Amino acid sequence: MLKKLISTLLITSVAALTLTAQAQTPARPTLNAPSAAAPIVPTAPELAATSYLLIDANSGAVLVEHNADNPLPPASLTKMMTSYIVSQEIKRGQIGENDPVLVSEKAWRMGGSKMFIRVGTEVSVIDLLRGVIIQSGNDASIALAEHVAGSEDAFADLMNAQAQRLGMTNTHFVNATGWPAEDHYASARDLAILAQAIIRDDPKSHYAIYGEKEFVWNDIRQPNRNLMLWRDSTVDGLKTGHTDEAGFCLVASAKRDDMRLISVVMGTTSEAARAAETQKLLTWGFRFFETKTFYQPGQVLADERVWKGAQSSVQLGLQDGLMLTLPKGQSDKLEASLSLNKPLIAPIQVGDVLGEVEVKLGEEVVHKAPLVALTAVEEGGLFGRLWDSIRLFFYGLFD
Repeated sequence: MLKKLISTLLITSVAALTLTAQAQTPARPTLNAPSAAAPIVPTAPELAATSYLLIDANSGAVLVEHNADNPLPPASLTKMMTSYIVSQEIKRGQIGENDPVLVSEKAWRMGGSKMFIRVGTEVSVIDLLRGVIIQSGNDASIALAEHVAGSEDAFADLMNAQAQRLGMTNTHFVNATGWPAEDHYASARDLAILAQAIIRDDPKSHYAIYGEKEFVWNDIRQPNRNLMLWRDSTVDGLKTGHTDEAGFCLVASAKRDDMRLISVVMGTTSEAARAAETQKLLTWGFRFFETKTFYQPGQVLADERVWKGAQSSVQLGLQDGLMLTLPKGQSDKLEASLSLNKPLIAPIQVGDVLGEVEVKLGEEVVHKAPLVALTAVEEGGLFGRLWDSIRLFFYGLFD
């Protein structure tokens, strides 16, 4: 598994990676040959958990996984989707943080972990959001679900639609709380995808709630159940879960320098165990890997000749940029090149794939990305197109 992991993740230092394209032959920049042996990356820790996963939050690289696609009962990890939808509704202006939410009898009567809201009272959206995230309140989750969608069943439809949009292929929600129910499940990989979305999409003030250590409501002080917030100062989220069926679960995220990792641990035996197993993953990931941003989305990497166009050239780059996670010490050992789908003929639209960037370690290709048009080129006039057609007929002699 480690061999596969390293071959997938060994990617380059952009400081030495300059990609330029000439009219006929793309440049092949060569990085300096390694002067020392590759660093040793020890085998990833094996956890006492049913399923687990560790990814880089920004590059998406998977550092280690075990049963990561198995659909399992997620318990209160479900509330990550509940809070995500509420946060996005606030962000879109559909509801406000200070909007009053009338507490229904259903919400008030809900068992399990509670915020202790009272039936018939009004509670603000932002206070309920804290009740969901910090106190894991089932009552707060139902109150918000009813406020957003009218009923918890309708809210579950929103949850499943959002899961589909995010690419969570082994997840299905029946309720907003994670209360045990038939056909209510999620995989570790899907929960990591959801955590990425929360970190990426939520307003910073909302994501900060995941790192708050306690919340007082109705004169009841409750601590955040995520023990990692006390054990590791770099951990700032996300959510715990527990039922008899699910065991003890934890989705955690930590940021050290410019690197952020997300861990998902499901099916451990105790609150202490889920924290300890999470710590193993985070320690290993930060110790032996690094994430680097090489190119920003839309950064121009080449300016290439275009035929039959109103302009004579087009700018090329990587639509999604280049951010990669690699074992520490590997960033100066790769070779990069670009290839073009020649000849390039107008019209060309922004985003059209016109070639490929390829990164190698020795003879092994470790990364590929489409090279796309960053600018549009309209079709040229009749005379210009005719002249270029003649030149293309003798391509290689006149250019």
